[in-house]
Amino acid sequence: MSAVTGTTSGITAIKGTYVLDASHSQLGFVARHAMVTKVRGSFNEVAGTATIDGADPSASSLSVTIQAASVDTRSEGRDAHLRSADFFDAETYPELTFVATGFAVDGDVVEVTGDLTIKGVTHPVTIPFEFQGAATDPFGNERIGFEGSVVVNRKDWNLNWNAALEAGGVLVSEKVTLEFEVSAIKQA
Repeated sequence: MSAVTGTTSGITAIKGTYVLDASHSQLGFVARHAMVTKVRGSFNEVAGTATIDGADPSASSLSVTIQAASVDTRSEGRDAHLRSADFFDAETYPELTFVATGFAVDGDVVEVTGDLTIKGVTHPVTIPFEFQGAATDPFGNERIGFEGSVVVNRKDWNLNWNAALEAGGVLVSEKVTLEFEVSAIKQA
């Protein structure tokens, strides 16, 4: 991994159009499994574009598209089940999308509110993102980084499948933490 140079701080200094660098970003989730442990997963095929005006957040925009079939939990059997109609129904609904509808900045935290669509169902979600910094990498790319997470109820998007456990409880938690580690590159 190459070092980055020219690190700056402060979200108000950011202005421009950025694309998500999928190879240096992770969009994932964490769900409780069998009431005793957590399973983590991510999506390997994501694309996103943001127009950012840190000084005037109302002039900003963001859209992200995730390929449902790219879900990866390091278990092919589980991934196939997640792609099925029991969960994402990737054949019928190949994309998950997020389109921002508002931004609020407080220091180095930007709360992004937007419409999250999964399986044709759309609900508003607000995700607090912590600005990790801006830098120019050794290849001349101007990069910015953000990290954030939010807890949602998967049933709000008709991700309803579950199995009862013999000792009580269910196999998959209703609450799921969505986690985002984002690197984006400024466009010329």
